[in-house]
Amino acid sequence: MSENKMTPTMGAKDSPDAVYDARTLGAPKMALFGLQHMFAMFGATILVPTLTGLSVSATLLFAGVGTLLFHLLAKGKVPAFLGSSFAFIAGYAAIAPNGEADLLPYACLGVACAGLLYLVLSALFRIFGPARVMRFFPPVVTGPIVIAIGLILASSAIGNASTNWPIAIVAIAIIVVCNIWGRGMIKIIPILLGVIGAYVVAAVAGVVDFTPVAEAAWIGAPFQWSDTVFSIFGADFNAGLAITAIITIMPLAFATMIEHIGDVSAISSTVNRNYIAEPGLHRTLLGDGLATILASLFGAPANTTYGENTGVLALTRVFDPRVIRIAAIFAIVFSFCPKFAAVISVMPACVIGGVSLVLYGMISAVGIRNLVENHVDFMKSRNVIITALILVLSLGIAYSTAGALVVPIGDITISLSGLAVGSIVGILLNMVLPGHDDIPGEEPQALSEYDELDHLPLEGSYEALANVKR
Repeated sequence: MSENKMTPTMGAKDSPDAVYDARTLGAPKMALFGLQHMFAMFGATILVPTLTGLSVSATLLFAGVGTLLFHLLAKGKVPAFLGSSFAFIAGYAAIAPNGEADLLPYACLGVACAGLLYLVLSALFRIFGPARVMRFFPPVVTGPIVIAIGLILASSAIGNASTNWPIAIVAIAIIVVCNIWGRGMIKIIPILLGVIGAYVVAAVAGVVDFTPVAEAAWIGAPFQWSDTVFSIFGADFNAGLAITAIITIMPLAFATMIEHIGDVSAISSTVNRNYIAEPGLHRTLLGDGLATILASLFGAPANTTYGENTGVLALTRVFDPRVIRIAAIFAIVFSFCPKFAAVISVMPACVIGGVSLVLYGMISAVGIRNLVENHVDFMKSRNVIITALILVLSLGIAYSTAGALVVPIGDITISLSGLAVGSIVGILLNMVLPGHDDIPGEEPQALSEYDELDHLPLEGSYEALANVKR
């Protein structure tokens, strides 16, 4: 046992080969396991800044710092790594479609404000308990939102891949082969292997210019003042753009917060420790939210708990959070090497496109899985209407001529992305349409069944919540 000894189990017996205190393995093996976790998150984490134009070095720095902050607030008990969130890519694209350096800080401002919603939800979980809060965010709302995120991004993946389809197909093929037929670590890092493999093919084909790599220094600062949110507050501050960024990006947090709850549940099941009960969702949400705010303020992508690292936990059965913290330290060290960042920045668009085709499809697939696993009943008209309007508004507005819903308010023009409109409409419809058993006041008897629950079922459908007794 390690520091997890005060955390309740999931009711099963600990596996005899599970390691809860990695110190028994010795420092060299702990370092190797830490490197493994870093490489597991590496492919997806560095891909986000590559797609958005944010700093790769800052991304690595605040992935490490954010993970350490998360562990501090979660009492050092949850073996989770925080990497770049793909859910906010649509928000960055809406504000800085071509990765414009002068527009990205405004997008980061919107992400920082989205991080504040984590703090609000954390407080609500602390005050009211998880059962009361979760009824406002059922799968019929979050599932279609996640689906729309992937579908909106699909066009950019096609655009990048079309610059050189043969190399893009190499990336796709490597990912598929590694993920389906791979064994051990190969199966855990198919994205990273796809990036590396296609990158090597592109280099051999002569489509990569390594001049910036040769000119880059070995050691340097991970970010510049101009990359930060603080740099926009001056004489040239664009209030309309700031408000647009906040309103456009903040709704994305609803999907990522639900994703966070699912990730913590998955880690709990993997490790056989009930982290929803101890240290509690209010602590994990607080850690995730503050890590996202800190990262975005300094020009790095939003953070989120990484399923890739949960896969490593299941593979190695080394469940000690200390190993994750070692991975975070490695990420921080790599962030101070500009030459390493330059290697990433010269990656051809076709490589990014091939990898993105898989990743964006996976995002939508997660949304579909959310609907299926939670048994959303599409025989009910209300569920069909909510899902239909979220998808049609999100996609229709995103692919319209304007690309957004433009709302002039005085001298300020606010542009609402399709995803923002779809999310807001879905949440409101779910609250007002009849047939929702969890709207306050509609079924007070049902609420009384889980008002005093100190835990939530970690697997299965939302219907299981109403059947849980103390």
